Amino acid sequence: MTLPDALDALLRDRAARDEPVCLFAYDLAGLRRHVSDVVASLPAPCRMYYAMKANSAGEILAALAPIVAGFEVASGGEIAKVRAADPSAAILFGGPAKTPGEIGAALDADVTRLHVESLLELYRISAAATARGRTVEVLLRVNLAGPFPDATIAMAGRPTQFGIDEADLPAAMAAVTTLPGLRFAGFHLHSLSNNLSAETHLAMLGLYRDTVLAWEKEFGVEVEVLDVGGGIGVDYQDTAHRFDWDAFTRGLTSWVGTLPAHWREIQFECGRYLTAACGTYAVEVLDVKRNHGVAWALVRGGTHHFRLPVSWQHSHPFTVFAVDRWDPEAPRPSVTDDRVTVAGELCTPKDVLARDVPVAAVRAGDVLVFELAGAYGWDISHHDFLSHPHPEHVFLGQGT
Repeated sequence: MTLPDALDALLRDRAARDEPVCLFAYDLAGLRRHVSDVVASLPAPCRMYYAMKANSAGEILAALAPIVAGFEVASGGEIAKVRAADPSAAILFGGPAKTPGEIGAALDADVTRLHVESLLELYRISAAATARGRTVEVLLRVNLAGPFPDATIAMAGRPTQFGIDEADLPAAMAAVTTLPGLRFAGFHLHSLSNNLSAETHLAMLGLYRDTVLAWEKEFGVEVEVLDVGGGIGVDYQDTAHRFDWDAFTRGLTSWVGTLPAHWREIQFECGRYLTAACGTYAVEVLDVKRNHGVAWALVRGGTHHFRLPVSWQHSHPFTVFAVDRWDPEAPRPSVTDDRVTVAGELCTPKDVLARDVPVAAVRAGDVLVFELAGAYGWDISHHDFLSHPHPEHVFLGQGT
């Protein structure tokens, strides 16, 4: 059964039940195909790690574990989730505010590498490593001065909580090359999020290369690993507009040819680009009404399940799944050839998933299907605000 057929069957089954439809559906077969193609297209020595903050469901992790080089995590809880899905998976541990307890737990879980974000953190990792009689491999995350291309979110080139200020790098290099229990492997330079241009992403990699080559000379070191982050984007407003991955990998192959041989690994840590398209959020329209001239579709769900639209302040794309079933004794409000704003069940005017969207028709009892919901949907949402029931999570294509 194809995904459209499977999703259609799922929605028809749920719409026939008494409880309103409210679910996330994930296409695991499509996810595996997409990520396999991405990984296969990377030139050596590039490797793809999954940034699991995008979607940490155990089924997602298990589907990706045989395909990706490992997982990028940002907490002790994420380390535990990876180990539950794959006890032997490679783990990269980042995050701007690691606790001493998390650092110790990371070493006990045998993480592959830690991404260090401050001078103090170097001392904490050193203490944890020496207490265990260990040596741990680290990358220094540096907040470069820039300038960088435009993207939805900037992680560097401006004041942020991420990484070591480039001006403070000499002190960090002195510490990482002398503190016990540490082995300096290279740098982490994740600077942008949701960049949609292959050309500007390649330009950023060129800046990374030139900067790190200069640092090798300045500090008298040889870099083995360079983490170039993720940051490859998804266009939620124009779903036909996609990051040109083929053009990017062609340019990436040329870029790799300019690197020194001792750079043994280039780490990518993508999240959104890998999982966004595998997820769908489907919610039933509980009511349709007009208020001050605006047509509203009120759904069983909202930003406590799917916070991405309000977080990014956009109208998320959706389609209307028509449901004929209705109680003939009750009125069925609807709008036709009109613009509609979709709001959830929370007692706040900010609970809006889409605003002023043209629709041919939508009725109470129909189901709205939000695409591109596989990344930063459920995982970033305030699930228990107002204590509404959680949505169902359905994983399609588990055995294919």
